[in-house]
Amino acid sequence: MGRAEREAVVRGGRLCEAARAVVADHARAVDAVRAALEPICEDLAQRELDAIPVARLRDVTEGRLRLGEVEKGGFRTVREVLDAGPYRLRQIPGVGQQTAAQTVAAARQIAEAVRDTVAVHIDVDRPEPRTTALVAALHVLVEAGPDARRAVDAAAALVERLGPLVTEARPASGRLRMLVAGKSRRERALTAVAEIRRLTAEAEQNGVPELLAQASVDLLRGPASEIAALVDFELRSAEYYSLLAEISGRRPDPAAAEGFLPDDVAERVRAQTLDDTHRRVSLRGYQAFGARFTLAQRRVILGDEMGLGKTIQAIAALAHLAAEGQSHFMVVCPASVLINWTREIDKRSTLRAMPLHGPDRHEAFADWKGRGGVGVTTFDALRGFPVPGGGELGMLVVDEAHYVKNPQARRSMTVTEWAVHCDRVVFLTGTPMENRVSEFRNLVAVLQPGLADAVGDRDGVAGSKAFRKAVAPAYLRRNQQDVLTELPALQHTDEWEELSPSDEDAYREAVRAGNFMAMRRAAYARPDNSAKLNRLREIVAEAAENGLKMVVFSQFRDVLGVVKDALDDSMADGSVFGPLSGSVPPVRRQQLVDEFAAAPGHGVLLAQIEAGGVGLNMQAASVVVLCEPQIKPTIEHQAVARTHRMGQVRPVRVHRLLAAGGVDERMVRMLENKSRLFDAYARRSAVAESTPDAVDVSDVALARRIVEEEQARLGTGGHEEPAESS
Repeated sequence: MGRAEREAVVRGGRLCEAARAVVADHARAVDAVRAALEPICEDLAQRELDAIPVARLRDVTEGRLRLGEVEKGGFRTVREVLDAGPYRLRQIPGVGQQTAAQTVAAARQIAEAVRDTVAVHIDVDRPEPRTTALVAALHVLVEAGPDARRAVDAAAALVERLGPLVTEARPASGRLRMLVAGKSRRERALTAVAEIRRLTAEAEQNGVPELLAQASVDLLRGPASEIAALVDFELRSAEYYSLLAEISGRRPDPAAAEGFLPDDVAERVRAQTLDDTHRRVSLRGYQAFGARFTLAQRRVILGDEMGLGKTIQAIAALAHLAAEGQSHFMVVCPASVLINWTREIDKRSTLRAMPLHGPDRHEAFADWKGRGGVGVTTFDALRGFPVPGGGELGMLVVDEAHYVKNPQARRSMTVTEWAVHCDRVVFLTGTPMENRVSEFRNLVAVLQPGLADAVGDRDGVAGSKAFRKAVAPAYLRRNQQDVLTELPALQHTDEWEELSPSDEDAYREAVRAGNFMAMRRAAYARPDNSAKLNRLREIVAEAAENGLKMVVFSQFRDVLGVVKDALDDSMADGSVFGPLSGSVPPVRRQQLVDEFAAAPGHGVLLAQIEAGGVGLNMQAASVVVLCEPQIKPTIEHQAVARTHRMGQVRPVRVHRLLAAGGVDERMVRMLENKSRLFDAYARRSAVAESTPDAVDVSDVALARRIVEEEQARLGTGGHEEPAESS
């Protein structure tokens, strides 16, 4: 027996041990989360059981249980029954052994159901030791990221395949062992050595040893501090809650997560694989199902309610197709979200995002044609590009697809022409379709003409369940209340907009004058063609479609005036409240908030951020828009906290409108470069809550620096005027 065989066995053994170590490291990290989670869930369950009256035990036994004597004995809640146990219940006059046993059994049944449904919510503004420990434990797995999951899967497969082979090949590790082994044992050992060589070579070619080594480092590295973990939770809360739901097993109702699809469609979707090689983000269960749906059904509408991550689901589908060898993809969207798409693709995947917009769009298109990637363009720009040949485009994604509901519109005809030449098409829209059957039929006609012909007005009249059954092959919709049982109550989205030509002109004038405050509100100076205002209208429209109330904050009274004029023209009378500004007396401010909360359905409250961000509770709103970034992060935090507080029953979604390339981007970058740990610690202190100025950078120094840098970038001279306040 030669050295080569011995080395092969040794290499295989080392790789197998490395794989076992990764599996063990991951198991320890998961066990740490479970250990931190258990007392929290138990406490939540006990609180719920303490609020459930004894009478509910009759429901479990369909009314057969006699509880009169138990209630007379002073037992009021299910928890009291559980704490007492059957022995103490039998001490009550009139309660026999059978009744006591049945009563406790019914209580345990309710307790199990409660424990299966309790949802853990982490309040970063009021952290408790137990929830902080949970965040710290989760931080290890979140920080390790999707690569660690891939490493664990690869490690488990290696242990399963290499482990028996290494044992079988053991005689080949020494000459004496081979000599004393029987003929059959030697033959099996040599066969095992050959298979070990093949597996180790394959693993090395695929970079598995490096993947395992990195995963071990990541899984053994804890957070720098509890505050660091809490700050990271604020930045990536969806990933934390996704892992928490997976580890705890407390997932939403499977039927709801699958959009109540018929069994045959749901089964086909479940069977669809989802490759995560090119993906940089973990998916919640319902998101993975949505990505699979787009792949399995090929030409579909993803109609999830706002805030459920339709963009991420589409990117996951693109990443899967890229792993299968597809090279060219196209995303079509309104100009207001084009930058967001390119940033999300870059952040959430390894795919190459190519904006195909602006004066150089044809050169960019030629580059995309030659090199591949995800082209991101607008409805208008799409008309100027040649339609691809059959099979050339891996997937066409159309965001805000309700823009193409009118088949006579030019953009609808262009999208239809592209869709005809693409095998896979995904329409994204958060606008419910059930009440607009004719518009829905127009969209489906682009995707699946045969299905569109089969969907009649009667399906819509018959109700949402009948409608969903009729359109199931092409339409998937999930609602927040069905699938976000553990999603954080607060979600932040930075909405990056590209300034329109008129916005740019107004901005240059403000820079030339050195007027910092005018620079900050230049995006609203010419409302007829304002990119931020257009995006705001879209957010308002989607909130209106979903019946959600929203608050729009700005530092500037004139910006709120522009917003009010724009919304008054497009919304029903009485739907816009305010503006609530510093000049409005405090009593009237509260009246405005009360009127806003009492109004049925959708409504928009306009508020100056320093007037509305202090002392008023606006928890009727579940959507918040910040018209511009604030110099002091604490001001944004306090304003958002007006809606995100006790009494808020829906997740709060915060949209911060930002203009790319100018003052907004510089402000965001400068403020992000400050120490996040210090900000988090200071913001949670009593001093910071009462004195936000104590922890923020100097307004004047920041303004002067930004003005000077922008004047240099744009090549404009000028003098800096005194900063205005509103």
